Amino acid sequence: MPFIPDSEEQVARYSRHILLPEVGGKGQKKIGLAKVLIVGAGGLGSPAALYLAAAGVGTIGLIDGDVVDLSNLQRQVIHQTADIGRPKVESAKARILAINPGVAVDTYYTRLTAENALDIIGRYDIVLDGVDNFPAKFLINDACFFARKALVHGGILRFDGRVFTILPGKSACYRCVFKQPPPPGLVASCQEAGVIGALAGVIGTIQATEVLKLILDRGRLLTDRLLDYDARLTRFREIKIARNPKCPLCGEHPDITQLTEHEPEVCAVKTA
Repeated sequence: MPFIPDSEEQVARYSRHILLPEVGGKGQKKIGLAKVLIVGAGGLGSPAALYLAAAGVGTIGLIDGDVVDLSNLQRQVIHQTADIGRPKVESAKARILAINPGVAVDTYYTRLTAENALDIIGRYDIVLDGVDNFPAKFLINDACFFARKALVHGGILRFDGRVFTILPGKSACYRCVFKQPPPPGLVASCQEAGVIGALAGVIGTIQATEVLKLILDRGRLLTDRLLDYDARLTRFREIKIARNPKCPLCGEHPDITQLTEHEPEVCAVKTA
């Protein structure tokens, strides 16, 4: 069961939240009752999971079919050297509980697929996209649309990152911006092109902030606008986007009426 700040220890833990007029005790209770699924316990999922756990999100789901590799440790800060070879969901769960033992953590040591996506996603209020391949991003987007679950998208590559939030049926979805995955090999992955490690922290933390805003129903969400971050220039740029009436998923005459998977990309990694 998720916990609610009803003891002195919990009030002290969340005191900086409770002091905020936008949060207060009622808001913290909302956070404690929330259920958030993080797809990918890698570069983006790591900071997002740590901050959502610290914030007191009552139930955090982690789905990832990978094990910790030495090359992950440059940016996937939820894992440690001693975790090499361990399933990422197990390593991440241990760190989450070390920060906040009251959080409930559900783990799925598997890949998200068209067969399991709706069942798993349907158990949560909000989904956070922490994967690093296009077929998976489209699958997550489509599954959240069919399940009517809010989605916080994030992506990183080299020195560039982006975030935007999707409210199915209300705001632009991933396919409104990117109709379909690029051909395999056209766009390099982090595994091929590299990524500056700290960038994952910037983007993952913004994603976590969007999740908290969704839970609290406070602030202006990154809906219908894509936040682009260039770490080389330390420059944020906001790009306006809009629902596409010709979108194959959420448009007026959709072509996609059931959940399917695109073919996996060659050399793509599962988590950023």
